[in-house]
Amino acid sequence: MSWLIKSSIGRKFVQSISGLFMILFLLFHMSMNLVLIFNYETYDFIANEILGANWWAIVGTGVIALGFVVHIIYAIYLTLQNKKARGVNRYASSSKTPVAWSSKNMFVLGLFILIFLFLHLYQFWYQMQFKELFHIEGARPDGAQLVVEMFSQVWVVILYVFAFVALWFHLTHGFWSAIHTVGWNNTVWMKRIKVVGNIISTLICLGFVVVALAVHFGFSNILG
Repeated sequence: MSWLIKSSIGRKFVQSISGLFMILFLLFHMSMNLVLIFNYETYDFIANEILGANWWAIVGTGVIALGFVVHIIYAIYLTLQNKKARGVNRYASSSKTPVAWSSKNMFVLGLFILIFLFLHLYQFWYQMQFKELFHIEGARPDGAQLVVEMFSQVWVVILYVFAFVALWFHLTHGFWSAIHTVGWNNTVWMKRIKVVGNIISTLICLGFVVVALAVHFGFSNILG
């Protein structure tokens, strides 16, 4: 355990594993949101009956929160360490291969996504699960309607689209970096894994964007 904390490789490994965990969560979250396109009642059933303030949902929320915290702490620490080690030439490289924009701006992208996350949690999680859990007045059992109300506002849709674009850049580089760190970086599979990572990242972000636009323009709940 101390190796994961003190070793540079250990810290990168923990950050990578937590990042891959976040990708799995985003896949689940995006898939759940896609239900909004087809039926609001089904979405409410998932959000309230399956998830909601049930103990397994609370435990899951805690695990997800822990994963985010670990990922953020390690990201900040590694960024500061890299900046200190490389100084003003932190992106200099002996290779002629240009450094990707997303690679140079991973911390900025992550910071923007973190700020967006706080807004997202307040708009949805706080209004639904948190208020229900602590018996706060105004809890929303009608999650689908809450989503409709939020995405009826143009500024919310625009902000979400920008956030998911930022998330795409963060995920495409982060997925490749995580796979590289855990050691799955042989010359045969690395390019293929990178393509798979790009596809998964694109599906996640595109799914979120499609839901936001579909709800805003009234193309959701087609089976309702």
